[in-house]
Amino acid sequence: MQNNIPKNTDVVIIGAGPAGTSAATHLVKAGINVVILEKTQFPRQQVGESLIPHFWKFTDALGVSDTIKAEGFINKAGGLSIWEEKVQQILFSDFGYTRSGLHVERDVFDDLLLKHSERMGAIVFQQINVQKVDFSRPNSPAIYFSDQRNSEKKQGIINCTYVIDASGHRSLLAQQFKCRHLISPEKNFLALWGYFKNSRYAGTDYRSHSMRSIKKNRPVTFIMSYKEGWLWHIILRNKASVGLIIHPKHAKNFNKQQREIFFKQQCQSLPYLKDLLSDARFIENSISHRPDYSYYSTQLCGENYYCIGDAAAFTDPIFSHGIQNAFYNAALASCTIQASFNNPLKRQRYSQLCASRMQQYYYFSSALSLGDLNQNTHQQALVQSLMKTMPALELELMLAAANTTNRSENFKKLAIKAGIWNNFIAKSQGESLTQLTQLDF
Repeated sequence: MQNNIPKNTDVVIIGAGPAGTSAATHLVKAGINVVILEKTQFPRQQVGESLIPHFWKFTDALGVSDTIKAEGFINKAGGLSIWEEKVQQILFSDFGYTRSGLHVERDVFDDLLLKHSERMGAIVFQQINVQKVDFSRPNSPAIYFSDQRNSEKKQGIINCTYVIDASGHRSLLAQQFKCRHLISPEKNFLALWGYFKNSRYAGTDYRSHSMRSIKKNRPVTFIMSYKEGWLWHIILRNKASVGLIIHPKHAKNFNKQQREIFFKQQCQSLPYLKDLLSDARFIENSISHRPDYSYYSTQLCGENYYCIGDAAAFTDPIFSHGIQNAFYNAALASCTIQASFNNPLKRQRYSQLCASRMQQYYYFSSALSLGDLNQNTHQQALVQSLMKTMPALELELMLAAANTTNRSENFKKLAIKAGIWNNFIAKSQGESLTQLTQLDF
C-alpha cells in the first residue's frame, strides 16, 4: 500500500463511492494512472440500499459481479407500492429479467467496489479531505487537500490532467463553481432514515414475513405515500432500512433529538409500516437526515473536469436510480477521458457531449420521479430521445414504475409523444401490474 500521495498523476478522483470507484476501474483498465482521494475511512455508513437489476451490466463491465454475488446480499424480487390507496406490485421476472435486484448494506457494497478498483490498479488514499481545485493552469489542475490520517493534518497538492468530482452530496466542484441549485421548493424534500433490528419484510405474496422466511418468500422493496410525503422499507441481512421523505416544513429546525422523536412517532403510527415494525427494535443513534435532497448542477463537465453521480445531481430516490446514475455517469466520463487522452485537441467537444448525455439521464430520472420538466422543450426532447434508445427491457420496467404513482404524469406524456406508452400499456395489462385493495401485513 502506497503511503505518500504522489505529486502528479493522470486522473484524480475525489470520492470513493460507486461513481468514483467504477470510474477508476474503467480508467485503470485502459492504462490510465488514477489516484482516489476519499474523505472518510471505509467501510462507512451510506444510504441507498435498493438496487434494480440494471446495475448488473455495469458491474459486469467492471469485472466485479462475481465478487458481489459471493457476498450473499439479499435478492429482491421487485417492488410493492401503496400510492394514494392504489396497491401495485412490480416483479422483475415479469419483464424477463433473469438476474434479481439486490438489497445491500451500502458500507459493505461500496467497500467491495473500492477494493476491486484498488486491485485493478487504482491508488487509493482515505481520510484525505479535498478542499478545492485550482484550474488556473488548464492542462494541470491542482487539487488542494488536507491529509487527516494523523493528528498533524498536513496540507498537500496533487496535479493531474483530469479531475473527477465523485464527492457525492457534498458536490465539491458545484459548490466551488457556485452552480449547485435546489429544485423548486414545492418539489424539494427532506429525508429522515434509520435502522431497525428484527423487522418483518414485505413479500411477493402481499404479506409480511419474518426473516426466517427470507429464502422461501423473496422480499420486495416497499414504498408508500402518506399525507406528509412517502416512505421506504428495505430489508437487509441483519436490519431494516426505513426512510421518510417529507416536505421540510414538517421537520424544520429540528435538532437531532427532535428528529429522532418525530421519526419514531411516524414509524409507530403509519399503516403497514407499523405492522412491519411491530416486533422490531430501533437501533439507537442510527437516525440520519438530509435537508436538501434534490438538486442539480449547471456545470457538469469541462475541458479538464467531470462531475459524476451525486456530485452532479440527485433527484428523489423513489425508483432507486441513484446508484444506477452513478454507474452510468462513471462509464460515460471515463470513456470521454480516454478519448480525450487519445485526441487532446477535441477534449472540450468531448466534454460537452458527455455533459449532454448526463443531463439527458438526469432529466429522465427527474421526469420519472418528480414529474418535472414542465414546458422545457429542450429537456423534453432529450428525455424522448433517451426513451427511444433505451434497451426495451429497461424501458418497460421504468414505464411500469411510472404507472405506480401519480407523480409521473409528465413522464407518461413524454412517453406518449415518443410513441411508446400505448404499446406498453397494452402489453402490461394483466401481466406485470397487479392491483389489489388490501394487504395482509
